Amino acid sequence: MNKEIESSLQKFKSGESTAEELLRVISTHSVESLGFANVDHERSARQGFPEVIFCINKTPAQVAAIAASIAKSGGTVLATRATKEQFAAVKKKLPAAVYHEDARVIFLRKKKTEQNASNHFALIVTAGTSDIPVAREAALTIEAFGHNVQTLFDAGVAGIHRLLRKSDLLAQASIIIVAAGMEGALPSVVGGLVAVPVIAVPTSIGYGAGAGGYAALLGMLNSCASNVTVVNIDNGFGAGFVAGTMLNGLNNKAMPL
Repeated sequence: MNKEIESSLQKFKSGESTAEELLRVISTHSVESLGFANVDHERSARQGFPEVIFCINKTPAQVAAIAASIAKSGGTVLATRATKEQFAAVKKKLPAAVYHEDARVIFLRKKKTEQNASNHFALIVTAGTSDIPVAREAALTIEAFGHNVQTLFDAGVAGIHRLLRKSDLLAQASIIIVAAGMEGALPSVVGGLVAVPVIAVPTSIGYGAGAGGYAALLGMLNSCASNVTVVNIDNGFGAGFVAGTMLNGLNNKAMPL
């Protein structure tokens, strides 16, 4: 909880301030208006993670201002689909920020998070090497939550032995994310091998009839493996965020980051 809000609550309890003053402090700190954006500073208290910046169609200056606002409130900064130009603007305000070019993610952990000693981890599997950028976006999102991630890349159905030889790793994972393009068959195969949730991410990788990931999306939505659920095309962030909140529950962790 924000220190000023906590102090105001104590003053209200003791009768030193009015309800109106308390509401003013809460409203001031819960949303910060930047003119072009209203930054939600209380999101971490509600959802266990601060507001995440979706960078597409935002100017570098806008991304930098939002990132600085989140960091100032003590939150972890995570910005997806970011460009080098947007990162350069963020870096000027937040020198410790890091840009992961493969995932197009800007990351800054403002608060020190305790090392997660839990045995629970998310496993991220890709059908091909071309799916790795989406997988990396998912991995960085889970890591931003403070959870452990392992990866298994290029293990698609065209060479299914590459997946089967890692059956021990599949069995140990608490949650599995599977990113695949083309016909999108891999999540169903993985789902049939494990007893944990499988989050399928259709990617836009493939040839003409793949329709930019729609063939994979429809295949995954029609999976006969009952433990498979699906996010949007190329939405590594969405898969990672859901996996992060699920791991929060497994680790009994609900601390704001």
